[in-house]
Amino acid sequence: MAVTRSSVLLVLLPLSLSCLSWAADELGADRPDPKAAGMNAQRLSDIPARMQEYVDAHRTAGIVTIVARHGRVAGFEAVGYQDLESKKPMRKDALFRIASLTKPITCAGIMVLVDAGKISVIDPVEKFLPEYKGLKVNGCAGRSGYNCPGIAPSRPIDIEDLMKHTSGLSADGDSRGREEAPKTLAEFALLGVKSPLLFEPGTAWNYSNIGYDVLGRIVELVSKQPYDQFLEQHIFEPLGMKDTAFFPADEKLSRLATLYTLTDTGLTRSSRQFPAAGPRVPRPAGGLISSAEDILHFNMMMRNKGVFNGHRVLSAAAVTLMTTSHTGDMKAGWAPGVGHGYGYEVVRNADGMFRYNSIGSYVKGGAFRTYEFVDPEKDLVGVFMMQLTNGGGDTADEINSFLAMSAAAIE
Repeated sequence: MAVTRSSVLLVLLPLSLSCLSWAADELGADRPDPKAAGMNAQRLSDIPARMQEYVDAHRTAGIVTIVARHGRVAGFEAVGYQDLESKKPMRKDALFRIASLTKPITCAGIMVLVDAGKISVIDPVEKFLPEYKGLKVNGCAGRSGYNCPGIAPSRPIDIEDLMKHTSGLSADGDSRGREEAPKTLAEFALLGVKSPLLFEPGTAWNYSNIGYDVLGRIVELVSKQPYDQFLEQHIFEPLGMKDTAFFPADEKLSRLATLYTLTDTGLTRSSRQFPAAGPRVPRPAGGLISSAEDILHFNMMMRNKGVFNGHRVLSAAAVTLMTTSHTGDMKAGWAPGVGHGYGYEVVRNADGMFRYNSIGSYVKGGAFRTYEFVDPEKDLVGVFMMQLTNGGGDTADEINSFLAMSAAAIE
C-alpha cells in the first residue's frame, strides 16, 4: 500500500502543559526518586534483580537500566560486569556501542536543518546527491530472473523515505567492484547507487542502513560541516551528552563495555571490538558510542517536545513528525504492532501491547541489544544497555522484561 503524507505532515500534537523545560539536575540521575516519579520503589528494585538473573544465567555480561517518569529519574542501576575476563564491574557511566540508536539522532540532525528552513523532508535525494538521479526499480522484484529490466520509478527517493526506510534502497548498498572499503562518509553514501531499487519509493518497507549514510552526507553538504561536528554542535552539546561520540577520547575507552556473542557454551568475547580496523568514518546508521544517561537526555528532550535544560534543540513540530508512524499498515519494524517514524518505531496497534507499550509509544533498538523508549501516555521513558551481538533483537527476553517491569512499577 502506498503511503500518503499530506495529512500526516500537517498534524501536530498539542504541547501539553506538563512538557515544560527543566534543569538537567532536576532529572535526578544521581539520586533517583520513585515517589516524585509516581512509581513503586519495591517494583523498581525488582528490575535490577531480574537483570542480575540474566547475568547469573550467563546470557549477558552486564546491563545498565534507567527508568524516568514525570521528568524525574525513578531508577538507575548497573548489574554484572563491564568485562567478564577481568571481572570489572559494570558501572552506570559505562560506554556502549549503541548501534541503531544512532538513527533517531541522525534524524534529529536532519530536522535541525528542516527547522532552519534549509531542507524539506520531501526534498528528493538527487537534489543533494546528483548520483541518485535516474535510479531504476528492479524489474524482477518479487520473482527470480536474469537480465531484469530496470523500470523508472514514479517519483525519486526523498529524505523522508530514507528516514522511514521506504526508499527501496538495499540494506547496506553494494560495494561489489571495489578494491577497498570506502574511506569517507561521501564514499559510503554512494554505495546505494550501485544496485537497482528493490521497490517503488514509498510503497514498501525495507530496513536500509545505507539510507542513513545518505542522510548523514546530506547533513554535511547542507551545513558545510562534517557530520559528526554538526551533531556535536547542535545535539550533543545542548543536551549535555558529554560521553557521546563516534570516536571517544582515549581516556574514556576504559569505560567501554566489552562486546560478547552468546554461544551454546556461554558468552564468548566478540572479534568486533572498538576500534574496528579500517578508516575512521562516522557512520550515521549506527556508529555512535554513548552512555545510558546521555541517551536518557536525548529521549527526555524528545518527551519534552524538543526542549532540554533550557535549550530548544528541535521544534515541537519536528518532534511530532519524528514520533508519528508514516508507514500506514505496512510491516515496518522488528516488533509486532509498530510502524515507522523518523528513526523511531512507533507502536500503532494492540499487537505491540505485549510489553505494556501504550499506543503512540516510540522506541528504538540497536543490534548490540541497546534499547530506548518513550511512552507519552504513561509519561514514561526508559533506556536499556547491554553488549551482545546476537540473542533476540528488539524482542529479546531481557528487553521484554525491562519494558514490562518498568510499566508495572507505576503506582
